[in-house]
Amino acid sequence: MSSDARGNPVGAASPAALVHAEQALWRMCSFFDAPLKDIDAAEAQAPKWMLPHVMRAAFLLTLTEPSLLPGVRVALDRAQALSDSACARERAHLGAVQRCAAGDWHGACAAWDAILVEHPRDLYALQWAHLFDFYRGDARNLRHRVARVLPEWPRDDALRPYLLGMYAFGLEECNRYEEAEAVGLEAVSGTAQVPWATHAVAHVMEMQGRYDDGIAWLRGRAADWSVGNGFSVHHWWHLALFHLEALDTPAALALYDAQIQAGPEAITLQRLDAASLLWRLQLLRVDVGPRWEALADGWPMTQGVGHSAFNDAHAMMVLTAQQRFADARDLLNHAAARSSGVDSNATMTREVGLPLMRGLLAFAQERWADAVKLLAPLRERAHRFGGSHAQRDVIDQTLLAAAGRAGERSLARALINERRLAKPATPLTEHWARSCDV
Repeated sequence: MSSDARGNPVGAASPAALVHAEQALWRMCSFFDAPLKDIDAAEAQAPKWMLPHVMRAAFLLTLTEPSLLPGVRVALDRAQALSDSACARERAHLGAVQRCAAGDWHGACAAWDAILVEHPRDLYALQWAHLFDFYRGDARNLRHRVARVLPEWPRDDALRPYLLGMYAFGLEECNRYEEAEAVGLEAVSGTAQVPWATHAVAHVMEMQGRYDDGIAWLRGRAADWSVGNGFSVHHWWHLALFHLEALDTPAALALYDAQIQAGPEAITLQRLDAASLLWRLQLLRVDVGPRWEALADGWPMTQGVGHSAFNDAHAMMVLTAQQRFADARDLLNHAAARSSGVDSNATMTREVGLPLMRGLLAFAQERWADAVKLLAPLRERAHRFGGSHAQRDVIDQTLLAAAGRAGERSLARALINERRLAKPATPLTEHWARSCDV
């Protein structure tokens, strides 16, 4: 039996197919272009090799796009047909991705972890598990899953910087900011372009309120993420957040127009950043004009409801911001019906998605007290439906706005006190203090 560049056993692969698979793996870790053409080439070079079909299915699943599920099922059917010639490691990957496709994100991550215990240099398992740790809001495993394998990687492995980027992000989500920044800087200290690492350092600066440092960091490292990279929109979103922290709303809106707005061809992951930024601007009473309508164009919000509770909540922002309340209630009804299931997102929807969507609807309808009652309890469990601390801060900011408008000064004061101790008294924090009269 042959092996890949890191000694992991592979089935019916040819040397040429392994080269294409390695390139696809790099693309998945670096986000530079989609890996599908490389996967096609690997399949062509080794028609009986199962793993490229599993790679295709896993990559499509990481996009959390319901419209891609038919392609996932086709790839998994082809993989199953070739499974007899696969090795045990590859069959374990097939089982993990099948669980993921069935909506069992928790089970899939457990299966990938079992692979990593036996094969700590299996970057497929780590990359996919890391992304689904993020989608599940599992901060502990964002850090510890990488920590369990990182010492097994030699320092001269060309893909090791991408592990460092993952580890930096996991450290940041566990509030270990100094370590996270140091590891992120190590990841980008060589020639490798590691957008996940630049992103992790930006998160550190966001959580510490270092908006000037954040702007300089992202601008200074723009060559690593801004051209030809699928992660670029999210970096532009972080840059816009730093401008919002400085209360420079014109700069944030200009970034939206130039880099973040998502047209009809955009995938949902790109739309999320656009919706989140517009919502935050609107919380600050910025007139965003027709941008909500343009963002909604081509977004099939009620199709595939329940595939990602996090995505559904952002769709609710778009509908309620346009005062499309009948459509918003329709989205709620779809989500409620979907939440009776047993898969990972059904649980996420019950615990976080539905109350959050109801809170967003109450806020948009100016039912401030209802919004406070719905949103305040979510602060303790919002991590359960995925995203980062920075992304979920939109919940806190909406709660602050609702508390201020409902006259809930005691709650607003408590939230402002917490915010001032978490980061310096930034212009944005002081804006909330003034608007809540605390």
